Amino acid sequence: MSNELQGQKIAILAADGVEQVELESPRDAVQAAGATTELLSIDTGEIQAMNGDIDKGDTFQVDKKVADADIDDYAGLILPGGVMNPDNLRQDADVIAFLQRWFQAGKPVGVICHGPWTLVEADLVRGRTITSFPSVRTDIVNAGGDWVDEEVVCDQGLVSSRNPDDLPAFNDKIVEEFAEGEHRVAEAGATA
Repeated sequence: MSNELQGQKIAILAADGVEQVELESPRDAVQAAGATTELLSIDTGEIQAMNGDIDKGDTFQVDKKVADADIDDYAGLILPGGVMNPDNLRQDADVIAFLQRWFQAGKPVGVICHGPWTLVEADLVRGRTITSFPSVRTDIVNAGGDWVDEEVVCDQGLVSSRNPDDLPAFNDKIVEEFAEGEHRVAEAGATA
C-alpha cells in the first residue's frame, strides 16, 4: 500500500449504466494510494452498475449531486465507462458545466472505455490525444481529438484507456497523475 494520494479526495462521476469494474477498480486503486473518494451523479440515491453492459451488477450509493459539488474539493476525477453511463451524463447540463470548470482548472482526469462521450459533449477533446473503446473513435475525431489505439494515453493530465483489460495500466497512471496535481489543461476544448 502506497500513500501518494494521502489526504486527497478523488471524485468519481457516474450514472446508471456504469460499467462496475471500471468504477470499482480505479476507486480501489486510488484508495489504496491513500485517497478518499466521493461518488458524484446526476441525482442522489443509488446508481445501477452493469457488467458487460448487459447484466445488472451492484448498486452504488451516490455521495453528492454533481450540481452540488465544488471542483476545489477534489484532486482528481475518474470517469468510468459503460455505454449507458456516459450517455446519461452527457445529457445533463450540470455535468457538462462541472467538466468544463474542471478542465479550465487544469485538474487531472482519468477516463476509460465509453467515458469520453461525456468529454466530447463538453467540447473537451479538441486538440487532445486520447483513446477509448473503439466505437467512440469517430465521435472523438469529429470533435477534434486525436484518437489512438493504446493501452493508456496521457495528455497533460488527461489519462485515457480503452476497456477493462487496460485497468492495471490505467490505475497506475491515474494514481501518478493525481499525485502530480494540476496541469495546463485550460487551453483545450472550449477555448479552441
